[in-house]
Amino acid sequence: MQYIPEPFKIKMVEPLRITTEDERRSLLAAAGYNAFSLKADDVYIDLLTDSGTNAMSDTQWAAMLTADESYSGGRSYYRLLENARDLFGYEWIQPVHQGRAAEKVLFPVLVDEPGKYVISNTFFDTTRAHVGLAGGRAVDCVCPEALDSLHEAPFKGNMDVDRLAALIEEYRPENVAGIVMTITNNSVGGQPVSMANMRATAELARRHGIPVVIDAARYAENAFFIQQREEGYADTSTREITREFFAHADIFTMSAKKDAITNMGGLLGVREKGEHVPDVMSLVISSEGYLTYGGMSGRDLAALAVGLVEGLDEGYLRYRVGQSAYLAARLDEAEIPYQRPAGGHAVFVDAGRLLPHIPWNRYPGHALAMELYVEAGIRSCDIGSYLMDRDPETGEERRAPFEFTRLAIPRRVYTQSHLDVIAQALAEVRLRADSVTGYEIVREPKVLRHFTSVLRPVDR
Repeated sequence: MQYIPEPFKIKMVEPLRITTEDERRSLLAAAGYNAFSLKADDVYIDLLTDSGTNAMSDTQWAAMLTADESYSGGRSYYRLLENARDLFGYEWIQPVHQGRAAEKVLFPVLVDEPGKYVISNTFFDTTRAHVGLAGGRAVDCVCPEALDSLHEAPFKGNMDVDRLAALIEEYRPENVAGIVMTITNNSVGGQPVSMANMRATAELARRHGIPVVIDAARYAENAFFIQQREEGYADTSTREITREFFAHADIFTMSAKKDAITNMGGLLGVREKGEHVPDVMSLVISSEGYLTYGGMSGRDLAALAVGLVEGLDEGYLRYRVGQSAYLAARLDEAEIPYQRPAGGHAVFVDAGRLLPHIPWNRYPGHALAMELYVEAGIRSCDIGSYLMDRDPETGEERRAPFEFTRLAIPRRVYTQSHLDVIAQALAEVRLRADSVTGYEIVREPKVLRHFTSVLRPVDR
């Protein structure tokens, strides 16, 4: 795999501290073996998340310098509104401070009775949590091919439409509060959803009167995958693909800290302003601030307005997706298993296959993340059973379909040399894989435990 050169110049740098292995072991212990509790200054290459860790462009910074800071009706808000409506074709657009804020104000309105179901191709952590906090029941319904990490398929993020139809019949349509399509499908490896699958899902939902929500954090990468992989879209722009894709849904939530290439921000959109909007507006005002800033500064609104457009640039997207493909090719050389093909924003190493001696309830994905930090100061995170909160009714551990370690690549931040370091570090860990131990949780919260839990290694 040839590395695709960066389609930009680097004008500012941030020095990185390189620690020793002994220092890293001590730092992990002090952090309770939780990567979220490490100081960023103690990390060499930070792959914990691609959310809010992006490098913004000169155009974004220029927009921030000329932004206004009005409480109500500032020009930055209206510039954002214009760009978002033009891109997505939705009548009502609400800025919020990040994606989980959009979920927080939407799902209490969507889940209007406790016990209703919300079905997704796969929920990510905060979306699943907000469905539960609203009294709903989150159900995953991903296509079967996604469940085999070694299987190559172009759209492993797809909804299993046949199973979705069976679930709607089983639960009855009036008990299904919504259907969520996550693009790209983060929890199964940053895998894309095809236009055909989105269309089929929407048609099924429409027949039963069920609203469709897009979790749109990586809308641009998903559009690029459709252009590159789906028949009939090779000559269609990513902007046109995005407009068509969103036309099949009723609502979208977005963490703009991903594909809109900002450090802060989110959006909530409703295609036709209807019955849910007044209640959502009330929740926005009570929890996020006034409607025309939604918990964001005017500077952040201005950067988001520009980033929405920049994120769809096809030259940039070719480089962006190419970084993951390059890293995956290096992992192939080292015989490191991962969810194939590589996703857009990350490579998901199959820690369950790499560390088969560690049982799922000792969190192999987390164990590999800890070992990668010890090896080279690289911070990553578990996307597996550790990420899953306990069953709210039984208190029992829930087993994820995969035990992944996610290597999330921040946008416009790292170079080819950094990716080579990551691949070499994983190759070194593989050589001593048999000696890697699992972990147990010492202390955990009830919701979103992976952010603040304290763990300890366990002897084999």
